Amino acid sequence: MKRRKILSLLGLFLASLVFVVSCNQSPNSTPNNTSTPQTPPLIIGYSNWSGWWPWAIAESEGLFKANGLNVELKWFDGYLESLQAMAAGQLDANCQTLNDTIAFVGDSKNGQVAVLVNDNSAGNDKIIVAENINTIQDLKGKKVAVEEGLVNDFLLALALEKEGMSRPDVEIVNLETGAAAAAFVAGQVDAVGAFPPFWLTALQRKGSKELISSKEFPGAIPDLLVVSQKLIQDRPQVVQGLVKTWFDIREFMTKNPEKANEIMAKRAGVSAEEFKMFNEGTKFFTIQDNLEAFTPGDSMKHLPFAAQKMSDFMLQVGFLKTKPNLDSILDAQFVKKYAETTKS
Repeated sequence: MKRRKILSLLGLFLASLVFVVSCNQSPNSTPNNTSTPQTPPLIIGYSNWSGWWPWAIAESEGLFKANGLNVELKWFDGYLESLQAMAAGQLDANCQTLNDTIAFVGDSKNGQVAVLVNDNSAGNDKIIVAENINTIQDLKGKKVAVEEGLVNDFLLALALEKEGMSRPDVEIVNLETGAAAAAFVAGQVDAVGAFPPFWLTALQRKGSKELISSKEFPGAIPDLLVVSQKLIQDRPQVVQGLVKTWFDIREFMTKNPEKANEIMAKRAGVSAEEFKMFNEGTKFFTIQDNLEAFTPGDSMKHLPFAAQKMSDFMLQVGFLKTKPNLDSILDAQFVKKYAETTKS
């Protein structure tokens, strides 16, 4: 009873206090706890590729906030799902390759523009084959599992073309990369095109081995930050902030390698040893590399040339019905502006 009486008296006191405060406020005054609605977060998609794992560092170390950005990173277990989400306008930006940007830009709700090269695949995309396959010619008539029309299908096409062959010379089995690796291990296909960590899974098959990798085709697989055209039009300063954040990440990786590797390995779900292996097949781009990549040229190291070759390939094999405007999917203004700030 005594405790109930004390609580009752306390309640009366608090009620009277609220009454006094409310009487001292003007009718048009705004309560102090009313906050201004924040800008909705920028949603960036990324998936299981070593060149994109560093974005987790920005989230972990507050680098987005340090650059005045409100960002929500959205992880996709399936790379294709991220491409579909970007095309549907569900993402403001996504991490994807050049050939996949070309493939999806035509059906993209808000447009797609590459504004930054994160890295080039330098051995991390591989064609893994069964024990009895030793040359590209040995693939003739064999089942090869790839995500049809995506990055490792393009690598396969380049490898076949180099040896005077083409995709019809093999039997393409269209599977998501994780499922493709699993099918290869189970002996359901003879070869698989995969990126990390899935080629590591593929190598669990007895006698399996690497036949060819992206290391043999420099510049063929550039990995990009792609933003919507709408974001560039409405909030170009945010795009500039993203580019700066990326190079802040790279600086953090240089100065804090152990912590950076720990964050990335955790995001990727791989061991420290596996992470080191995957990292060796990734060529991260400096700002100078970016400036060169966005310029015209006569090799795959130059994005305009690479985009032309990739679109021709996709038209030839039927992945594209019409060639998109390739000029509209590359925008160097943000890396150029960042480069200017580093000179001062």
